[in-house]
Amino acid sequence: MGISKLTTDKVKERMDIEEVIGDYLPMKKKGQNLWANCPFHGEKTPSFSISPAKQIYKCFGCGKAGDPIQFIMDIEGIGFQEAIKHIAGRYGIEVEEDETRTPEQNEAQNERESLLIALGFARDFFVENLQTAEGKSIGLSYFKERGFTPAIIEKFDLGYALDGWDNLLNAAKSAGFKEEILLKAGLILQKEGDASRVYDRFRNRVIFAIHNISGKPLGFGARILTKDKNQPKYINSPETPVYHKSDVLYGMFQAKKAIREKDNCYLVEGYTDVVSLHLSGIENVVASSGTSLTDGQIKLIKRFTDQVTVLYDGDAAGIKASLRGIDLLLEGGLNVKAVVFPDGEDPDSYSRKVGSQAFQDYLENNSRDFIGFKIGLYKEEFTKNPIRKAEVIREVVLSIGKIPDPIIRSVYAKEASGLLGIEEDIIHAELNKTLLKSQKDNYYSQKDEAFAEQAVNELIPDETATTFSEILRIQEREMIRILVNYGWQKLGDEEMHLCQYLLSETEDLDFTTPIYNRILDLYRNSLLQGEIPTSEYFIGLGDKEIQLEVIDLITVRHEVSHHWADTHQIIINTESDDLTITGFKSILRLKRKMVQKLMEEAKEKIKNAESEQLDDDKVHEFQVIYFELKKVQLEIDKELGIVIG
Repeated sequence: MGISKLTTDKVKERMDIEEVIGDYLPMKKKGQNLWANCPFHGEKTPSFSISPAKQIYKCFGCGKAGDPIQFIMDIEGIGFQEAIKHIAGRYGIEVEEDETRTPEQNEAQNERESLLIALGFARDFFVENLQTAEGKSIGLSYFKERGFTPAIIEKFDLGYALDGWDNLLNAAKSAGFKEEILLKAGLILQKEGDASRVYDRFRNRVIFAIHNISGKPLGFGARILTKDKNQPKYINSPETPVYHKSDVLYGMFQAKKAIREKDNCYLVEGYTDVVSLHLSGIENVVASSGTSLTDGQIKLIKRFTDQVTVLYDGDAAGIKASLRGIDLLLEGGLNVKAVVFPDGEDPDSYSRKVGSQAFQDYLENNSRDFIGFKIGLYKEEFTKNPIRKAEVIREVVLSIGKIPDPIIRSVYAKEASGLLGIEEDIIHAELNKTLLKSQKDNYYSQKDEAFAEQAVNELIPDETATTFSEILRIQEREMIRILVNYGWQKLGDEEMHLCQYLLSETEDLDFTTPIYNRILDLYRNSLLQGEIPTSEYFIGLGDKEIQLEVIDLITVRHEVSHHWADTHQIIINTESDDLTITGFKSILRLKRKMVQKLMEEAKEKIKNAESEQLDDDKVHEFQVIYFELKKVQLEIDKELGIVIG
């Protein structure tokens, strides 16, 4: 069923954009707004602006914008109603159903929602199986042997898949789920060569639920408990419309709050490593689930912190094979440290061996930055082998070159110089060669892309796009920007609102940009109903195009620092200080562009009349129109203080 309007209104009244986005991103205050690295595109310098006063966000890099509801829709990839439920859950708001919806509408669920519901059912099924006789004797006893407490089992939705071919299949079908949805969710399989035969994917295994960042199950990892060498130790959910392995980290839902509070993320390999660290009182930990790190996973970590500590098993050969992950983390703008456990130990086994406090102390005392860690791995190899030392220097320099921040690069270059016993100038020289090569490769790659784009543009020329039309669009935008931002304010001591002046002056003007015409129409309609619309009115209409445009109009990228006035006593006038002048000049600039457009059209008519050898009277008529328009332009120029030679 749908969500009632009352619930939606309660959510909108209660939600706070700083709190909602704060669950996902670390933010820093600058001026009136908060800033963060955009979660929707890779960036190293924050361009994602959050306005607590206006309850909107805007990325100046990729253009994403909206209110708290839109943010949840974008970040979670869910629909409007799911976003409302998500925010309602955060604030403890009871979700009421909309009784007015038809049965057909109630049955109409999109595929994603159906998959998430099916996966939620499977999660509950596996959890409940732990209370069966088979589940207690096999699954629950395994968890207890590893020291997993009932609270931890519940926290991570740990479960058990019964030994049988169709236990989940039959339970799900009895609950009304179709085989098609169960297949797409990766919960069942079709028998090879016989599509009519389907069976459970997970059987006779303990289950680790894999959650998205808001706690919904997306997939499962299943560990075998027998010693059958013909079976893999782990079976994992396949890629599905809702589960993309490259964008998910196991344990992130349980860890995100602690990661933000500790400003550090421990990165381990497997499911049990994550659970064991939680048992040791360390909650800021996630796992790559045994796969190589991806850009999506690195960006996910960076939403919550810039610090990551990689925990390695005590296996030198395995560590060296996985060092590429450190380079990817550095390239992603993260500050990287590493901890190595004693030979034969991993985070899970070592935490159980030494106990919680000793384990925490070990992490604290053995954490090394990536330079010291990497050089230490190869120290024995290059101590007596100069050629190997040269290779290690190049490998270390390549890693330093991945760091986007030049100051941090310089610090690590100095540290590497001391640890390797080599002049710092040599490190910098090699580093500059590496950076130059990287820049050249990037330049030629971009050049190839630009060439391809140019070739396409030449094949399909945009005959309507001209410099003048773009200038006119910008001026139309400026007038609409002032209208939306300040239209409700009164002009000086007069009773007239700014919007009344702007709309009366533009009543006979035809805007060339459709979106601005739409905003004008909506503004006028609202005035007819006795309401002066604010930016909140347009953002709340539910029109995505209008919402994005209005957020762009009201979002300011740069602010004048308060230190100018507070410390230096330098007062800078703003456009809102005298709205009479601001509105007047905005209208004049818009009319000037309109007049110039008409002049261009008159010139074109004169040119066509002369080429077609029309009578002199017709040519003269167009010339008179042109010069009359020119007079108007000069009058406007005079008012604006524009001097043209």
